[in-house]
Parts: sequence; structure tokens; C-alpha cells
Amino acid sequence: MASVKGKHSTVHDLFGLEGRVALVTGSSRGLGLVLARGLGGAGATVVLNGRNEQTLQEAVSRLKEEGLDARGYGFDVTESAQIDGTIGRIEEEVGPIDILVNNAGIQRRGALEDFSEEDWQDILSTNLTAVFLVSRRVVRGMIARGRGKIINIHSLQSEVARVTIAPYCASKGGVKMLTRGMATDWGKHNIQVNGIGPGYFRTEMTRPLAENPEFDRWLRSRTPMARWGDPQELVGTAIFLASDASSFMTGQIVYVDGGVLATI
Repeated sequence: MASVKGKHSTVHDLFGLEGRVALVTGSSRGLGLVLARGLGGAGATVVLNGRNEQTLQEAVSRLKEEGLDARGYGFDVTESAQIDGTIGRIEEEVGPIDILVNNAGIQRRGALEDFSEEDWQDILSTNLTAVFLVSRRVVRGMIARGRGKIINIHSLQSEVARVTIAPYCASKGGVKMLTRGMATDWGKHNIQVNGIGPGYFRTEMTRPLAENPEFDRWLRSRTPMARWGDPQELVGTAIFLASDASSFMTGQIVYVDGGVLATI
């Protein structure tokens, strides 16, 4: 992966991911699977991750049926021992990890004054600490090779809050600053660390909101584009951040939100 492309590079040279290995955490379904499919379509070998082995292998099979080079490795992103051992296996069996997408995340809703410590710890562990743990292991190889791309999945709640999800907001706000810290520490190694901040997309996680007529009306009225996002609309941003097209971009969060943050 060259740090700077020549002036005669083609668009394909800039955005193509052939020969790259991309690990996407939490990718057996939802946004993670969509992102993995997109990176695979751009030429990368994609490594899917999840905790449910059956769901994971079903996702891998679907991508293979679509003609993509996909592998699956089950491990818990909150467990250092599992992370360290499995990343080692991936590097030996698939190849060096060129692209890491930290996508795994959970949501728990409830009044903050009644929120349990257990749920708080689960959210912080999965949404924030796991980004540190997985990145810390993967980046060692990137540093040794002098190149790498890390994409952290943020949220509108990295910037703004909404009732009943304060712990989620805290976790995603932490990911924003961790992204900037990673970019600061690892930029000298030609490693670009950026983030994608999705707005409201129709996924399994947001299904309760999408099926709530009152929330659906509120969201459409609050969003300049007046609709929910389609997960496929995140793929272009992911390919850009994973490719040589973003070779001098680091520490940034790209919000794909239909304009929500642009307006009051």
C-alpha cells in the first residue's frame, strides 16, 4: 500500500482494494455485514467476526456465493486473550491485516437514573474498550509494515444525545476521541485512523425505533433528507477510508446522516 500515489494513478488505483485483507468486527449481520460485502466488492479479502458461530458461517457462505473472498473467525472483541490468539491465526492463515473496521457494538436503552451498572459496563466494554483492544493487537503488524487503515464506527451520538441512551452516547463520544488519539500516535507509521458516524439507518438494532410511528415521524421531520438511511449508503465512505484515496486523511469522522448534524 503506497503512501502517496503518482499523479497518473487511475480511479481504480485509488479506490481498489485488491490484495488487501480487511477484518470487520461484528460483521455476521447488520451494518458490519454490509460493510464487509462492500470492501469485498472492492477487491479485499474480508474476514468476518462474530460471537455466534452459526450466524457467522452463514454470513461467510452468503458472501462466498456472491463471489467474494470471505473468511470467518469467531471471537469476543471484549476478551484480550481471544483477540490476541485469533488475530495471530488470521495473520498466519489469511495474511497481514491491512484494514481494520471496528464495527461491533450494542445498545441498551433506559432511564439513566435507573440504569444498571452491569448494562453500563457491557456498553462501555463492547462499544469503546473493544476498539482499543482489537486495534492494539492489529496495529502491531501495521506498524511493522509501515502502513495500515483503521476505521472506527461512530454514531450521531458521538456528538449529540437523546433521552434513554446516555451510556451509548458516552461510549460513542469516547470512540471519537480514541480515534483522534490513535491517529495522533500512529500517524508517523503511515497508519490512517478515521471514523464513520452513521445517522439513523434501518437495521436490526434500530427496528424498535423504525416501527414506532411517533419516532419515525419525528426522525423524518428532523432529517433534512426526510428519510432513514439505507445501510448500502455507508459503503462508499468505507471504501474511501480503506483505500489509497484517503492516504493523507487521519483523525477525521465522516458523518453519513442525511444532514441531521447540519441543522437545528
